[in-house]
Amino acid sequence: MESFVSVSALASKERYEEIIPQIESLIAGERDTTANLANVAAALKLALGARASWLGFYLLKRGELVVGPFQGKPACVRIALGKGVCGASAEQRKTLIVPDVNKFPGHIFCDPDSKSEIVVPLICDGDLFGVLDVDSSSLNAFDEVDQQYLQRIADIISHRMKSWT
Repeated sequence: MESFVSVSALASKERYEEIIPQIESLIAGERDTTANLANVAAALKLALGARASWLGFYLLKRGELVVGPFQGKPACVRIALGKGVCGASAEQRKTLIVPDVNKFPGHIFCDPDSKSEIVVPLICDGDLFGVLDVDSSSLNAFDEVDQQYLQRIADIISHRMKSWT
């Protein structure tokens, strides 16, 4: 089945409403975790455009977060739980919006151009399996609308993960 993702030049909320069914279509019927997360990362990067300088997944492996499918510059490969924004989000199992990463205690400087960040934990059947991380080269790039929709996308992924290999 061939998939095509299309995003119009709408406001943030409308873009998310437009991209969510397309993400669901991209991952429907595919059981490979890497393939699905790669397509979700690509679709979200397309939807967020220049607001997202880096977007991707870190997956929990042997007690640490390891970089997974992403869009953007090369990334930090491993992040300890509790370290940086990703590690803090994973450890706390809650979404973190950081308007200025330079003011976040213990921020990990993978990309010196990163100014703000949102990280959403991915939880399947009560178990943390990773995080969705979005960075921006602008301060205050993310808000409650991003949180609401990215958490919705994380829930879609988490629900589907049960059938992935």
